[in-house]
Amino acid sequence: MPPPISEQNNKMIRNRNNSVLLFGAYYSPFVGLCHGFFLFIFSFFIFKIIFFWNTSIACIFLVFNFFQATEGCFNSIISFGDSLADTGNRLHLSQNKTHLPHFAVRPYGETFFHHPTCRFSDGRLVIDFIAESLELPLVPPYLGGKEENFKQGVNFAVGGATALDYAYLLEKGVRPGNNVSLGTQMGWFKEMLSALCKFPSECKEFLQKSLILVGEIGGNDFNYGFLGNSTKEEVESYVPAVINTISSAIQVLQKEL
Repeated sequence: MPPPISEQNNKMIRNRNNSVLLFGAYYSPFVGLCHGFFLFIFSFFIFKIIFFWNTSIACIFLVFNFFQATEGCFNSIISFGDSLADTGNRLHLSQNKTHLPHFAVRPYGETFFHHPTCRFSDGRLVIDFIAESLELPLVPPYLGGKEENFKQGVNFAVGGATALDYAYLLEKGVRPGNNVSLGTQMGWFKEMLSALCKFPSECKEFLQKSLILVGEIGGNDFNYGFLGNSTKEEVESYVPAVINTISSAIQVLQKEL
């Protein structure tokens, strides 16, 4: 069992009915927590981006969903994020179909899968360990997948994705590596629900038995800014927009539960 999240570095900032949102400075996955009849969605991401100027910005959250059930823990995992969670979506967006991108060739994937899996890792990602701990299949990417395969999990994360929309960043003089934002992923999520569920009650039941991971997302918004020679002040100017975008996405997800 992983060590508990430091109480000193975390505080609860929202608690409504069956959903809890925490803010903190550590990533600490809590999985397989089935205490009696209460099941806890207890993985969370909060990253600090440390600038050379010794400024730190907390930029990502994850929804904690507490609900009561009588059997098992979670039936599925739904993931949003960037390369730290991408299990194959970026490859489907690759414009060069002749030459594979770097993450689709060795040494990527060699330590566990023994072949590239289009993860940005030489082995498994945190989301893979969470799925294994919950005794669920590894979460498949949304792009290139089929709805019938998403009943036990679906991953919308894309390597290089941003929290802010492409157009917003262009206005700031920032050119992202791709045009996939958190808003794009939320759009895919809604498309998936409409195809997977026949009735709203069916979707609600599906989501209430799902572990929903939001993040890591938002770091690339700042990475692209610095790579594009933006100043510290220019990058800091859209920090509130990044946080508001992530918070809004979480609130939309909460309303679906």
